Amino acid sequence: MKLILASGSPRRKELLEQVSFRFEVLTTDVDESTVIESDPETLVKKLAYRKGEAVTIQDDQVVLTADTVVSFDGQILTKPATVDEAVSMLTKLNGKQHDVWTAVRIKSVKKDVLITQSTSVEFWNVPQKVIDAYVGTGDPFDKAGGYGIQTAGALFVKQIEGDYYNVVGLPLSKVVQCLRDFDVHPSFVIA
Repeated sequence: MKLILASGSPRRKELLEQVSFRFEVLTTDVDESTVIESDPETLVKKLAYRKGEAVTIQDDQVVLTADTVVSFDGQILTKPATVDEAVSMLTKLNGKQHDVWTAVRIKSVKKDVLITQSTSVEFWNVPQKVIDAYVGTGDPFDKAGGYGIQTAGALFVKQIEGDYYNVVGLPLSKVVQCLRDFDVHPSFVIA
């Protein structure tokens, strides 16, 4: 089976490459702003599902779509669009705990699976000048919650409970197990 990553996320691409999957990247054009939902798990499920609907599957293909959000104090934080929004998000999270939610949809002509993962992240309490400087790097703007745990955003993280890779954007352990059920394996596995 041929794996298709239907995502423009460089982090999801890197994670699948890290565990030696061969795949094609296909970006989907889904307007995420049209999906309004107050529950983070329901939101990421709906978005991952909708992204999967935007892809036409061939008989020999398995398509993977995903979405990630940050949940804090009843609010859902997606990707910041402006400097002010990024500073506001990181200031809210500063010194506090939040949850990172990811849903992954894996589908073929015969099977369709939707999985979710939540990871709890606690931030250190850092000076405002650190937040401002980090935002100035440009790193926050394509990441849910405005930080990358795999980049300089790691300096905010005091501890996590759960799957590190989920915070990056793909709960790798669950994804690998699920892909195995679709007969999709890393490139070093002989079919």
